Amino acid sequence: MTNIKRYHVNEECAWSEMVEAGDFVFLNFCVGNVGQSIEAQVNGALDDMENHLKQIGLTLESVVKIDVLLRDAWNIPIMENVFKERFTGQYPARKTIQTDFAHAGGPEGLHVQIDAIAYKK
Repeated sequence: MTNIKRYHVNEECAWSEMVEAGDFVFLNFCVGNVGQSIEAQVNGALDDMENHLKQIGLTLESVVKIDVLLRDAWNIPIMENVFKERFTGQYPARKTIQTDFAHAGGPEGLHVQIDAIAYKK
């Protein structure tokens, strides 16, 4: 595969925020509105994802798989309500994982991170 494109490469930590490989796009570390409510953070993460996808002419409708990392799994219903609003019936496959984040904001900071795979054709 010679057409692999990497975006927003972080040399210090050895990762890329987005990688295009063939017909697929892989997105990592989508976050936003850190320190705000769970609903605001889910919307912020999806806004971040949408902004990355716009760079290559895609939208949330292109997303086929999502991994959601939540600090508290009891917030899944809030996340699902946001997804219903934002994906309007075009839902990606999803896995939700509860985790602690090692983030500068501490326990009151980051509560949601979303990674995704989008399809380009």
